[in-house]
Amino acid sequence: MPVTFKEYLESLEDGRLFVTTTDKRIAKLYPISVWKENLKHLAELALEHPLLAKSMSITARHYGEDGRLDTGGRVMLPTNLRRLLNLEGQEVWMDAAPEGCINIYSKAEYEAQLRNAEGLLEEANVAATRKGFV
Repeated sequence: MPVTFKEYLESLEDGRLFVTTTDKRIAKLYPISVWKENLKHLAELALEHPLLAKSMSITARHYGEDGRLDTGGRVMLPTNLRRLLNLEGQEVWMDAAPEGCINIYSKAEYEAQLRNAEGLLEEANVAATRKGFV
């Protein structure tokens, strides 16, 4: 695990994590406090869209598991999650989401995201330049 992510996870108050997916494409490593907030948001979503919330909740529970950072700076991903996302014996990519979780991508998913980003790169640079990005 990259040092920045390891230090972030070590800084968490109780160190508890929840590892899951809600879209069956990207694994997400949540500090338990962030996951508890997500459960509240799912409850709110259920008031307007019960089937959508139930689908996400069932998926998250089925593929999810509590976890902790071990002494080697690793977090064990649930077996069924690793298999679903083709993460076993594969190189993975990680990034920090603004919501406080860490996204974990398989090689195929990362490459798909990279292709999508490249398709918008020229437009993104023009828009960023207009906003003062140099």
